[in-house]
Amino acid sequence: MKKLKLPIFAALVLALGACGNQSRTNGSDSAEIHASASDAVAATSAGKVAGYVQNGINIFKGIPYAKAERFQAPQAPDSWEGVRSCRSFGPTSPQAERAGWQNDEIAFAFDWDDGYTGEDCQRLNIWTPAIADGKKRPVMVWLHGGGFAAGSGQELPGYDGANLAKDGDAVVVTLNHRLNVLGFLDLSEFGEKYAKSGNAGLLDLVAALRWVKDNIANFGGDPDNVTIFGQSGGGGKVTTLLGTPSADGLFHKAIVQSGSMLRMMNAENSRRIGRAAVEELGLNPADISAIDTIPYEHLLAAGEKAIAKVKAELADNTGGTFIFGWAPTVDGDVLPTHPFEPEAPAQSKEVPMMIGTTLHEFTASTYVPALKEMPKEKIIENLKQRYGENTEDFLTAFEKAFPGYQPIDLIDTDFTFRPGAVEQGNLKSAVEGAAPVYMYMFAWESPVMDGRLRSTHCIEIPFVFNNTDRHASMTGGGEDARKLGKIMSEAWLNFARTGKPAAEGMPEWPAYTAENGATMWFDNNCHVTNHHDKELLDIVHRAPVRGF
Repeated sequence: MKKLKLPIFAALVLALGACGNQSRTNGSDSAEIHASASDAVAATSAGKVAGYVQNGINIFKGIPYAKAERFQAPQAPDSWEGVRSCRSFGPTSPQAERAGWQNDEIAFAFDWDDGYTGEDCQRLNIWTPAIADGKKRPVMVWLHGGGFAAGSGQELPGYDGANLAKDGDAVVVTLNHRLNVLGFLDLSEFGEKYAKSGNAGLLDLVAALRWVKDNIANFGGDPDNVTIFGQSGGGGKVTTLLGTPSADGLFHKAIVQSGSMLRMMNAENSRRIGRAAVEELGLNPADISAIDTIPYEHLLAAGEKAIAKVKAELADNTGGTFIFGWAPTVDGDVLPTHPFEPEAPAQSKEVPMMIGTTLHEFTASTYVPALKEMPKEKIIENLKQRYGENTEDFLTAFEKAFPGYQPIDLIDTDFTFRPGAVEQGNLKSAVEGAAPVYMYMFAWESPVMDGRLRSTHCIEIPFVFNNTDRHASMTGGGEDARKLGKIMSEAWLNFARTGKPAAEGMPEWPAYTAENGATMWFDNNCHVTNHHDKELLDIVHRAPVRGF
């Protein structure tokens, strides 16, 4: 590509700068910020906090919701005198270096903000139209993705809660919690001190929801109308919380986006990993307390080696879980059973749910563009490695589900998250007298980088938050994206407010059952299908569903 001459480049910078505020805020009125001793001050159970006001929204960042010693259950945060400044994001959980930064095109599209890390990471962020005005606004608590090993409440531009708060007169919360070895290393067999270490990160989530219940009225929210929603690992966290007794009553609606993880780690495998990690560190039961002060990098390395070792020893390599290793443990206490096996959790019977996926999720051709040129015959040869004698049945069912498909669709169409979403919907809707569940498919394809992203994993997030311009590097920032973002964010907001998703520009969204298979498709033309891929999924279920 030819280099731009400096004058032209400078003109482009000036032009982009002139409209930058509007594009980053999806057409908000102003980027002006008010931050002073009298602006955005709210009371919490630990003391007063000060945020700032932008475009009529009060914004608070980095509020401590708990504190915890390493491997211990969280406790209430320390109190403070005066007013604590909470205007910038707090520390994120320590984690491995993000591999995606090494791929320029992927880093461009996702536009990650990884902030800074620290073990004191129990922090949350709030966007609200008003403070302590007595109005009962719906509260939406976002749980970030990255499995249970990575990520933060600030990592993507799409997570910004200002537009949801403003458009829906709602209170939006995002948060950080302990991840990977700090949140889920099971040391329970090394003494009572570590009894809950395998679920420390899950207990952080419960502590955050408890904080919301106790404090959110001071931020204009209704503690009796809280929706938890999350994508990928965040969806797995939502799924797990639905079956976590200590979270019962702390939320009232739930949305699972590409994260229907129905089983978590069983205690045996979780403890095997704990033992292997202790061995890697050269410790024994007599000196186990030394693990409290081992540098994080050494701790993580030992934990990762332990996971690989135990996984290799298992015949199926997963122990029957979607995510193996860093994930909550079915310990009979914090998490008594698997969240959705053998049935939907009884404690969440009255919690309405939305469940969905994107059409392509981990799009193979996004990362290997040459696959788009692969002949159909070669693609079918690859399919035979997975489906064997069922390959012809797969192709027939695929044509029925996606008439007129392109050969690359055989590779790019998701069969990792969709089967779990359908199974979760079936289990939820099978409970007699249960609150309704609504199923969706996000099929809109991004135009960015010649359409390489397609309907990739995470792409629906900026639409849900109505941040398609803020995250234009993923959505393209065009009018089609804005229109769909308005519809989706309105549907999510109405679900949070009433328990039923509805929006102008979208048809009536019927509740899902195993019998009707009703699924709302989000695209330039939103529509409902019924069991569009039932036969296809029946064939897919004959082959193992890939996990991580």
